[in-house]
Amino acid sequence: MKLKAGDTHYEKVIFKQSNVNTFAAITGDNNPIHIDAEYAAKTPFGKPIVHGFYAGSIFSKVFGTTWPGEGTIYLYQDMFFLSPVFVEEEYTAKFEVLEVIEEKNRGVVQCTLETANGKVAIKGIAKLLHKQIF
Repeated sequence: MKLKAGDTHYEKVIFKQSNVNTFAAITGDNNPIHIDAEYAAKTPFGKPIVHGFYAGSIFSKVFGTTWPGEGTIYLYQDMFFLSPVFVEEEYTAKFEVLEVIEEKNRGVVQCTLETANGKVAIKGIAKLLHKQIF
């Protein structure tokens, strides 16, 4: 399979509170907005939110495992955090190839994480290397 500009991929994701707690333990980011429902209820969000970098890690997971998949080398990622990501809600990670640089086996991919209603929570651009795909 060779990817070309315009190719897309979609993947559903739900961030579980137990995984958010594990991310907090691994990174040391124990901000109660992420792990304490009682504390989070008193914030403007009203409930726990997912760490931005944990939510954004869906891009890495998809690139390395499902699309393009094994053999993908992640070269670059920018991310803009536009709205909170909540635990236990369904999101869709969307990907679109913007550019293929064949002579370098590289691709530029737009990445977004959207709510079930289509609101963009995270938006960014990734650059990938894959000798068989790009």
